[in-house]
Amino acid sequence: MPKKNILFVCEMNTCRSQMAEGWAHNLHPDELNAFSAGIITGSLDPLAVKVMKEENIDISGHETHTVKDFLQEDIDWVITVCDTAAQQCPRFPPEVNIICQSFDNPPELARNLENEEDKLAIYRRVRDEIRTFIKELPKKL
Repeated sequence: MPKKNILFVCEMNTCRSQMAEGWAHNLHPDELNAFSAGIITGSLDPLAVKVMKEENIDISGHETHTVKDFLQEDIDWVITVCDTAAQQCPRFPPEVNIICQSFDNPPELARNLENEEDKLAIYRRVRDEIRTFIKELPKKL
């Protein structure tokens, strides 16, 4: 069975979509070709990199992309991981399947926290929620 091409889309492609891509590569390397993009781009979130590294998944070399970079690519599934992406994602061809699965935004939730450990707790929770979703993803496709 050929691998499915999956695009995870978030608002800026700096945290949640990057974690989802990392989990997909780690958990389903023989089933999924995973990519990630944002409605717009920003810089890769260092706390996302840190909490993924705790799980032995290195996303530090990932680049951020816009979803427009993938509109002409052979994508089987688009999975939006935040409400902004679900609302603003450009239209893909009709044969592309779409799943909307929103996760909390760690940078937003941690913005006013001063203690790094408190921030990391938020990132870890969302990381683990994304892992649970990605673990079951092939059954949903």
